[in-house]
Amino acid sequence: MQMPVLSSYLPVTDPTWIFFLVLCIILFAPILLGKLKIPHIVGMILAGVLIGPYGLHVLDKDSSFDLFGKVGLYYIMFLASLEMDMQHMKRIRWQAMTLGLAAFIIPLSMGIVSNVFLLKYGLVTSILLASMYASHTLIAYPIVVRYGVARNRSVGIAVGGTIVTDTLTLLVLAFISGMFREEVQGWFGLLLLLKVVLLSLFIVFTFPRIARWFFRRYNDGVLQFIFVLSIVFLSAGLMELIGMEGILGAFLAGLVLNRLIPHSAPLMHHLEFVGNALFIPYFLIGVGMIIDVRVLFGGGEALKVASVMIVMALSGKWVASWVTQKIFKMSVLERELMFGLSNAQAAATLAAVLVGYNIILPSGERLLNEEVLNGTVVLILVTCIVSSLITDVAARKLALKGGSISESRPLDEESTLIAVASPDTVDYLVNIALLMRKDKSDAPMSAINVVLDNDEKAREKGMKLLETASAIASAANVQMQTKVRLATNLANGIIHTMKESDYSELVVGLHMQKSASEPFFGPVLTSLLSGLNRQITIIRCTVPVNTVRRIHVAVPAKAQFEAGFYHWVERVARLAVSLGCRVIYHAHPDTIRILQRYLTTYHSSIRAEYVQTDGGNELKRMARDVKEDHLLVVVMARRGSISFRPSFEHIPHQIRKYYMNAGLMLIFPDVYADAATKDVSVNEPLTTDVRYEAVKEWYKNWLSKGNAKEEK
Repeated sequence: MQMPVLSSYLPVTDPTWIFFLVLCIILFAPILLGKLKIPHIVGMILAGVLIGPYGLHVLDKDSSFDLFGKVGLYYIMFLASLEMDMQHMKRIRWQAMTLGLAAFIIPLSMGIVSNVFLLKYGLVTSILLASMYASHTLIAYPIVVRYGVARNRSVGIAVGGTIVTDTLTLLVLAFISGMFREEVQGWFGLLLLLKVVLLSLFIVFTFPRIARWFFRRYNDGVLQFIFVLSIVFLSAGLMELIGMEGILGAFLAGLVLNRLIPHSAPLMHHLEFVGNALFIPYFLIGVGMIIDVRVLFGGGEALKVASVMIVMALSGKWVASWVTQKIFKMSVLERELMFGLSNAQAAATLAAVLVGYNIILPSGERLLNEEVLNGTVVLILVTCIVSSLITDVAARKLALKGGSISESRPLDEESTLIAVASPDTVDYLVNIALLMRKDKSDAPMSAINVVLDNDEKAREKGMKLLETASAIASAANVQMQTKVRLATNLANGIIHTMKESDYSELVVGLHMQKSASEPFFGPVLTSLLSGLNRQITIIRCTVPVNTVRRIHVAVPAKAQFEAGFYHWVERVARLAVSLGCRVIYHAHPDTIRILQRYLTTYHSSIRAEYVQTDGGNELKRMARDVKEDHLLVVVMARRGSISFRPSFEHIPHQIRKYYMNAGLMLIFPDVYADAATKDVSVNEPLTTDVRYEAVKEWYKNWLSKGNAKEEK
């Protein structure tokens, strides 16, 4: 009996086996190709070439690849805009605008000339092909993070320039694709531009408000995930409806939702996980399946096209980096870093070539033929490798020269304990703790629920609360240790846990008083404040954390002399960065000077404002500025500390009177940490002697001011 030949089973047509084979490729391709130092995005494309119709023909490019491919393409553009640091771009907007325009105009101009005169393409084809040279993707960004030079201005300029360059590239792409969707008339271009502007304004002003309303009312992770995807595809569909390319809508949706989805939030990790695990690899494999490698090696014309594309893309980006360097008087090393980060071609390049490949001209030919499609794969491979190598060399040299601010922080010790006691508070307590956590930190995060020895029902309830807390942290890719502790006193159980494991800070929910006669902090919090000297953060949220639009921080006078000053400043700064919202510090001028110096050094992207006060109890005055979707942060002063004032005794009463509907965070700073002073560099940890000298200097100044008043 003759055995059937393996080729008789190919291509595979059963949906179950098709999906299984795709999953195997997604699983093993990064593992195998990663050992060869081939970028992930290129590895998936090569895998698609291997199993596609022009390779071993294991699979056909069926409707599933068309569906998931389009979803993956939108997902790439959506995530690219969602992960951008919009606040950092605002700070270096002019430099970023210069690099972005130069990196678009110069490669575009060089590309049009070379495509027309060297490759003999038509004008429209030349423009679309040249726009591919202009776009870039930050493939090498993880390298600068690893070397600790991500805060260098050249890195920020490259990141900001990506927004400008890719947006202009997408506009060119959308305009050209729109020309072939409608009958081109004299007013076509102006009408198309008008429709794009009106629709973009509609998306920018409408979608964030809809999203904020939804996030406030529905806290379920699955519902939020589906809602965000719906917004993305609605935006893409509306763009296609007016004759533009849907990827522009997906890119715009990411920009408008950027602030509402913090990078460390569980929702962001859900979006990245699903996209990177399924949609984007499916899209990349589909791209590889339409590539015919034989065209590339079948004649000299294909190699000529690929060579011209590579030379124009690399040389255009180098000239753009050189122009930016000369205008802003930057160093050669910074120019190399900008060039390395900005020459990798990936997402937008794939989008452009696929759109052009799918456009059929009246003559029956494709706008971008197979030679360009195959040349694009070589372009992506070469530019990704060149980008990685140049960035690695430049970042290493910059790190060795000390060209970046140290990533270390004063009081960078952090190990957080979250005390959970109610299902109404566990969600926002864990989420805020995650937002204040250092990015990619290995420091432990733990949650505890304390129950009385003889209360079995409370113990079961506590275990469920801790499971919820652990699930929220796991969704954000953070491991959380949980423990139900038995104790004869709730406060003592927390205090003993803090001291046994030496946690650096405690996060708890604010006790809600049942009557005005009841103590504001309640017996448990009162005991914690008297029994712990580590930082205690007491939180009450009235709206979902990601919908907070502004943070007000009330800082007492002389807070910079207190131990733990940097500790709470760093936590509030991280929260503001994660939420992308404006933060307003109400503080004494001397304290403001310290805050400005610290934030400028370590968190320059924060949109910070400063309101000068005498450093006393300002809550009554601030009541008219704090809205329901704002967060009020009150830095408290422990009795007997240098920043304590008798008027602070009225803070609980004022909170009851003015802030019952506002989000609230009360911070009792750490009294063990090294303090900051107004005359010491933020890079230097402070000793007790330095702190004593600073207090003594302040006391002398205070006496001199008093003597001057008496003389008058």
